[in-house]
Amino acid sequence: MSLEIEDYALIGDCETAALVGKNGSIDWLCWPDFSSPACFAALVGTELNGRWLLAPRGSCRKVTRRYRERTLILETRFETAAGVLLLTDFMPVRETHSDVVRIATCVEGSITVQMELCLRFDYGRTVPWTGKRDGNTWTAAAGVGIAYLRTKQPIQTKSEIATAEFTLKRGQYRSFVLTYANAQEGPPRRVNVQKALTETKRFWTEWCAQSSYDGAWQGVVERSLITLKALTYRPTGGMVAAPTTSLPEYFGEGRNWDYRYCWLRDAAFALESLLSVGLTEEARAWQEWLLQAVGSDAQRLQIMYGMRGERHLPECELPWLQGYRGSQPVRLGNAASDQLQLDVYGEVADAIVSMKRAGLNLDRRLHRFQNDLTNCVAANFRQPASGLWEQRDHKRHYTYSKAMAWLALDHGVKSTRGRSQEWKMIKDRLHRQICRRGFNRRLGSFVQSFDSAVLDASVLLLPIFGFLPFGDERVRSTMDVIQKKLSKDGLIYRFTPNSRKNRESAFIACSFWMVQNLAGAKRWSDAENLFERVVDLRNDVGLLSEEYDPDRAQFMGNFPQALSHIALVNAARMLASR
Repeated sequence: MSLEIEDYALIGDCETAALVGKNGSIDWLCWPDFSSPACFAALVGTELNGRWLLAPRGSCRKVTRRYRERTLILETRFETAAGVLLLTDFMPVRETHSDVVRIATCVEGSITVQMELCLRFDYGRTVPWTGKRDGNTWTAAAGVGIAYLRTKQPIQTKSEIATAEFTLKRGQYRSFVLTYANAQEGPPRRVNVQKALTETKRFWTEWCAQSSYDGAWQGVVERSLITLKALTYRPTGGMVAAPTTSLPEYFGEGRNWDYRYCWLRDAAFALESLLSVGLTEEARAWQEWLLQAVGSDAQRLQIMYGMRGERHLPECELPWLQGYRGSQPVRLGNAASDQLQLDVYGEVADAIVSMKRAGLNLDRRLHRFQNDLTNCVAANFRQPASGLWEQRDHKRHYTYSKAMAWLALDHGVKSTRGRSQEWKMIKDRLHRQICRRGFNRRLGSFVQSFDSAVLDASVLLLPIFGFLPFGDERVRSTMDVIQKKLSKDGLIYRFTPNSRKNRESAFIACSFWMVQNLAGAKRWSDAENLFERVVDLRNDVGLLSEEYDPDRAQFMGNFPQALSHIALVNAARMLASR
């Protein structure tokens, strides 16, 4: 059975990522990139769907782990009755091929170590041809890919699974390097393990040194920034929402989605976070990715794209996988890519303005693109659409979506210095409409959609984006109502469930949005207390999932989740500005 979600840690090479469990098993890895088929799919299946175990044989007294300071190099310490094993896992930032490097070192006593490598391509469905090749190389090949395991440790093969068992005494170590290549090319170059470790450390520490953030919770913020960098596809600048698919929002509810794509919303939010701490390289790359992905017709804007700008993201189910803890279906692709979500126009427009404020040299095409975005909103703002939470078959006049449409118009008017009178008229009319129909006077709160009585935490973003000031009485009242009716143990839920069947977990980003609202209302003590409460949810290596179930005290949803870490950074920045 898969571990708890919070028992996993992330390693990556800025083109793909793997999840490493506390038990020393890599249970998830898509190769060669984030959205490729998984070759380790035990996370949403069984051990026979692919995993790589490297750990002491037998039971452990204690397991602790950490990232090396300012890096994505993971260290897991296994304490046994016989000794202590330190497992170091990392992925060198890619040059030609993608590698996973694992180093098992005995630091105390004597340790018997077991290694079991089960590669199963195509999301755990395809059993490869395996065997030894030249020197200390073992291979697994099927379909379009071939994986090379290089190690000095003798390998045995049974049922197309590589195994080894060996004993290490204090100071001794064994290294294992697994490299992916296309089946049509020759063997990739061998990795110098110590050199790769040094260069990987240098890459991450030098990147972290570019950040200008020096406020409170610096270590917490830095770990979130590293996570966001790890979720960015380096060749194009696109950022995936998470490296996983189908980790359930709630067990047995069927809300299991593929998040290995680039949401414009998440990327726009991330851009603001990165720019605010002086990390401009990612912003420059993202504007190139945006222009390439969207093309010149803003009318055909999608809410998400593939890492390289792919538009066609058809959704299907993978019936041979049992799902995380039996929660089916496991999905590939995401049909939400076809939804009309008006808020995306405002979020992208805001990202463009953020780049201008940061003094970046913008591609001249972005000026035309922003103008086109505003025209699209002016033409479509009356339409019902899908909302932020992407509920299927629920097109409505969502309050948050309308407010983001207003934001796109507002930026458009300011960018033309008021020359577009039509945009200004629509903007002012839409603002009045949102205040009239999106605010429920009986509840004393902005609500999910026009003329409804459904509470929705997305409206916490209205003052954050400047739709109304934090001091506005309606904003303050909304904050109080959401705290009272959408909160449990201090954590904020997305919305009022429409039935007992549609159970929810607390949405981590919403709790950080509440922190920003409390800070905006000058309730600094309350804001800091809530921030600390949510930060304490992070797992032992500082990672956050999409949601958290207070009843089970465990993570839910895809992991690690970019939006949760983005919201953490933004909340910390606001608190640090006090």
